[in-house]
Amino acid sequence: MNSSGSQDLNKIKPFERIFVALDTPDINHALSLAKSLKGLVGGIKLGKEFFTACGPEGAKAISALGLPIFLDLKYHDIPNTVAGAVRSASLLNPFMLNVHASGGRDMMVAAAKAAIDAALENGNKPPLVIGVTVLTSMNRDDLIEVGIDAEPIEQVARLARLAKDSGLDGVVCSAKEVVALRGNIGPDFKLVVPGIRPEWASKDDQKRVVTPSDAIDLGADYLVIGRPITAAENPADAAKRIADELSIKKD
Repeated sequence: MNSSGSQDLNKIKPFERIFVALDTPDINHALSLAKSLKGLVGGIKLGKEFFTACGPEGAKAISALGLPIFLDLKYHDIPNTVAGAVRSASLLNPFMLNVHASGGRDMMVAAAKAAIDAALENGNKPPLVIGVTVLTSMNRDDLIEVGIDAEPIEQVARLARLAKDSGLDGVVCSAKEVVALRGNIGPDFKLVVPGIRPEWASKDDQKRVVTPSDAIDLGADYLVIGRPITAAENPADAAKRIADELSIKKD
């Protein structure tokens, strides 16, 4: 796809790699958090909880603050339905959106094409279209339970290759899978890494986690960080602490 919405990661500041997950149904709380984080993070990730409660108007309100949006709705349906959803999502002018790579080649091809076509129609830059591989809350036992007899890295690599071949811009993966994916897929395919936890934060329900600075060192492009920032006593201070750690690593 090679979306023109992509950033040159060598030219952005370390904190601009951070997308903060606002997992709340409360639009006022979300707006307050987002305002406090502006200039400290690269953007805001809006997922199913927020979008179901607040809808497109809520996403527009967050975007109006001037923060790039990662629309994390993980589309997974027949190709025509996903293409229609991506076209509708493009009206919100997100920086990035995602689909489940397990939806298959035809679905991902349709999503990538819809993103470009909609951007041309609307006069926007096309968003990065990212494939979700294996959720970071899942380990081998979880995969076996759903009928996939493979290590997480094996399934991630399989779906990442399919996503690239289908024209997607990158995938969501655990930081522990970044090195293997870089070796197989190359440097330009975007790797978006959730399950990020600083040393000083709780792991919560994530099973495959690393620190922000280690994730960047491994080769992650964008980091998705939620509760270590949003549940902190002072979210802005937490975001700045993580950004400072990334800057120290870069220096």
